[in-house]
Amino acid sequence: MGATAGAPTRGEMLAAVSVAIDLGLGQPAEHMMRAALLADRLAARLGLDDEQRGTAFQTTLLMWIGCTADSQEYARWFGDDIAVRSASYLVDWSGLPFLRFLVEHVAQGRPLVQRATTLAALMIDSRGSLGTLLHSHCLSAALLAERLGLPRTVQDAVSAAFERYDGRGLPRALSGDAIPIAMRIAQLADTAEVHDRLGGTEAAVRMARERRGGQFDPAIVDAFTADAAALLDIPHGSAAWAAALDSAPDRDDVLHGDALDAAVAAIGDFADLKCPFLVGHSRGVAAIVGAAARGVGVPADEVTVLRRAAHLHDVGRLGVSNLIWSKPGVLDDGDWERVRMHPYLGGRVLARIPGLAAEAALVRAHHEHLDGSGYPAGAAGVSLSRSDRLLSAAVAYRAAIEPRPYRAALDPGAATTRLRRRVATGHLDAEAVAAVEAATTESPRRRAPRPALPAGLTPREAEILTLVAQGRSNREIASALTLSEKTVRNHVEHTYAKIGVANRVGASLFAIDHGFVGRSA
Repeated sequence: MGATAGAPTRGEMLAAVSVAIDLGLGQPAEHMMRAALLADRLAARLGLDDEQRGTAFQTTLLMWIGCTADSQEYARWFGDDIAVRSASYLVDWSGLPFLRFLVEHVAQGRPLVQRATTLAALMIDSRGSLGTLLHSHCLSAALLAERLGLPRTVQDAVSAAFERYDGRGLPRALSGDAIPIAMRIAQLADTAEVHDRLGGTEAAVRMARERRGGQFDPAIVDAFTADAAALLDIPHGSAAWAAALDSAPDRDDVLHGDALDAAVAAIGDFADLKCPFLVGHSRGVAAIVGAAARGVGVPADEVTVLRRAAHLHDVGRLGVSNLIWSKPGVLDDGDWERVRMHPYLGGRVLARIPGLAAEAALVRAHHEHLDGSGYPAGAAGVSLSRSDRLLSAAVAYRAAIEPRPYRAALDPGAATTRLRRRVATGHLDAEAVAAVEAATTESPRRRAPRPALPAGLTPREAEILTLVAQGRSNREIASALTLSEKTVRNHVEHTYAKIGVANRVGASLFAIDHGFVGRSA
């Protein structure tokens, strides 16, 4: 079953998120969907009921949803966050093989001295350092699962992605039945799909037996190896998408109106967490393009499509390493080749959702230029619709007023000047830029009064929360605000306690929800 052309289902939306996760893992599209199908079959072999099977399916489909939230930290330790995640499927995260893996992958692509320094810092307390990283990942995964409307059982399960059956996992060292069975199934299904694809059924079975009782639950390994060939007979490509939707517990949950708006906003937030300096970016673009489109008389239904496309426009960023996004200097040709692909990758993530076809087309075109110099297709002139032009201008303005690793944020006036220059060079449409300028220029009379701060936050705590959400370290915040690091640390702890979060991602989502980031200007 599934959605009609006019309305996507929650199952389709979550399947699209799983394809975005595949990008971040360095795996081919449909990896997580195929793993979820294997998990569903394993759950049936284990005698689980329909509700438990649904939990196992959704847990597997989105078990790595926290991968966006820790990409920056992965890049800090390992260089290419996508490459190290892809390679990690081939090693058991325990003992000497894992230590060799760390030595081989720490700070890849960086100068030898920097690699040695990073390795030394990691080796001093590898379990503690990785434990902190993975704790943040797991908390973030549960938060994102909640925002996507997944049940509490799935939220709990995805927070245990790095635990091991033998109790040697991280961050909580859970063991045996203390790990939700949905995650125990997901761990085997996820890894077995990769080994089967790379080496065939024998390779998948060999891997499962080698890790039996260590990483994996023996009972689940035995159920898998008893009939692995049949369990791994899973379709690829579009057939995998169709089969996954048929098995999804939310395949008939059609999303309309506010429910669909909430889903696309959550996916945009998920994508923006890839880079701390992008927190609130997609919401900001949506606010700008919605106001600009209304200002020039775009019909209401087209405004809705534009606004949703704005939330989704950067989901393809997950397919590009943070090693590239975080470069403070000029990108080389290879880096640019990857960057130019991200609109295409975003369109690919959304391509199989009939109800989002118009949004997918806008996502693919949001970096095209009127003179044909844009990317990924080099589209030009009349081939770019009014909506394409409005979204491109809104993205350009929002990016200009945000910081980037290679420059500081521009003030609104400088951002507008920059857009006008891009009109002169033939990149942006003059009418679209004028609409964005009108939408982002508030007169004192129209400016709404600032609401009271939520959760009892003080102005200083709100200021620090905003900087935390943008990925600033305590040292950077202290320098920016002329405070001691100890004072900043105390403010951060008090702020987290007041708003009920435990990490930067929770703080970022709170900041988005309460308008600290993501405003149009």
